[in-house]
Amino acid sequence: MNRFFPAFVFSILFIWISSAQEIVPKQTTKDSIKTDLKEEGVVIQDSTFGKRKEINPLAPSKAAFYSAILPGLGQVYNKRYWKVPIVYAAIGTGIYAYTYNDDLYDRFRTAFKRRQAGFTDDEFYDINGDNAPGSAPDLDTADLERQQENYQRDRDLALVITIALYALNIVDANVDAHLKQFNVDENLSMDFKPYLDLNPITNNPNYGIAFTINF
Repeated sequence: MNRFFPAFVFSILFIWISSAQEIVPKQTTKDSIKTDLKEEGVVIQDSTFGKRKEINPLAPSKAAFYSAILPGLGQVYNKRYWKVPIVYAAIGTGIYAYTYNDDLYDRFRTAFKRRQAGFTDDEFYDINGDNAPGSAPDLDTADLERQQENYQRDRDLALVITIALYALNIVDANVDAHLKQFNVDENLSMDFKPYLDLNPITNNPNYGIAFTINF
């Protein structure tokens, strides 16, 4: 029995859909629908049958392309001007972090290479310039190596984050362009309402939730 149940349900649905297609009249224009409803005494509003808002299927691609060329330009295309400062603040912070760590990495790398070559004139040998002749350096070779590794790691991390923020800027422009074309007409609504009534036979209360969607 269970085996044939899905096929049975599918057959019922197929017959139902086929019958519905036969019942629906061929003339389904706006004027004919309004005429039929008026004949039945139904009050309608023109806004219900208003012209649908035209969409531009290329808008998401354009927004993404503009943001790829210049971060924030896709947000301007979508008229989300308030997002532009956020885009530049995020990407600008990532670029600053990369530049800052890269500069320190280069400085420690240069000092480390000179110390390995036997020189003692790098900027980290006597940072304050008050060391006595022949005294130990403020940062030895191990310190220079450790510092350059730390700044190299932070520089690479800043680069990855900056690239991710740049990609996020493109994705945001693309998704936002899609969302702007969704139908948000006032005739569309969704509502949840709890209800309570009494069973006329047993006089017992019935509880439930009504889920209503208006198109």
